Amino acid sequence: MLPPEKLDLILRRRDEIGHRLSEGVDSSAFSALSRELAELEPVAEAVLAFRALAGEIAGLEELCADAAAEPEMRALAEEELPDLKLKLAEAEKNLRLALLPRDAADEKGAILEIRAGTGGDEAALFAGDLFRMYQKYAERRGWSFELISASEGTAGGFKEIIARVSGRGVFARLKFESGAHRVQRVPVTETQGRIHTSAATVAVLPEAAEVDLAINDADLRIDTMRSGGAGGQHVNKTESAIRITHIPTGLAVVMQEERSQHRNKAKAMELLRSRLFDLERHKLDSARAADRKAQVGSGDRSERIRTYNFPQGRVTDHRINLTLYKIEKVMEGEALDEILDALIADHQARLLAASDEQTA
Repeated sequence: MLPPEKLDLILRRRDEIGHRLSEGVDSSAFSALSRELAELEPVAEAVLAFRALAGEIAGLEELCADAAAEPEMRALAEEELPDLKLKLAEAEKNLRLALLPRDAADEKGAILEIRAGTGGDEAALFAGDLFRMYQKYAERRGWSFELISASEGTAGGFKEIIARVSGRGVFARLKFESGAHRVQRVPVTETQGRIHTSAATVAVLPEAAEVDLAINDADLRIDTMRSGGAGGQHVNKTESAIRITHIPTGLAVVMQEERSQHRNKAKAMELLRSRLFDLERHKLDSARAADRKAQVGSGDRSERIRTYNFPQGRVTDHRINLTLYKIEKVMEGEALDEILDALIADHQARLLAASDEQTA
């Protein structure tokens, strides 16, 4: 826990910003101060809640120790104290969580990339199932969900599918979904009822705006090409497809979803910027890189993080040893919060433990 004087600084800063905003400031200062106030507000509320309970407990303990107090009042105070102390412990935990360093990308939207892994056609079908799961989950939370690009599998599903998920706190909710997802089920093409195992990988990148990352035009190689596809009047007749390569890193993005070359270029730049932003975050933020290694394993998204076993009706997240026997509700996006809440709670517990070690 921070010393009382540092908690006082938080409250004073919150009040100072509120006063400045009420007096009126220019638009750039208003935006910066508003963001700072939004970040400080939950911390200040946690400080006030903790101090209110601590003050109430101190008053009751003083009453219990007062020999001149009426016996009935002292008995009531003694009866209330245990419950209030439990609430104080919870308030202290909430305050410690509020004081932890925040991931600057948590409030951002996300770029969701799903790719079929081992398993052929069944892996592509599973990639499609995962895509629909996240789409339904986004709808339940009132987020915007927009398809960016898709490469369909030969028997349905997707070899690769990418979407933009927009809304407040999207990345904070979905960032632990990055990794290899494994499915065990009987494919529709299986005539002998055998269970097959296949996989798909999920990558969740924070949506990057131009202000988040400056890209030098000289570092880009932009190639145009004819769109590939399953035929049609438009395919292969105009060079609307775009491939943008970031020369320093070798990262390349191909976009051919739109008939307009300009719109394909805009989408490709958006996706490239998010991938570069995620790469830069990994390089600069060693703490987050260590956290990602714990969450995803080696970081190459090759290790399984979750298994979806349809014959047994279960979903198991291997990072936290959580198993839910409600696979249909998970795939509908209805029970996904149970897994995400547990992952976030585990992440917070490890952050608190690391904080305790640093202060010990």
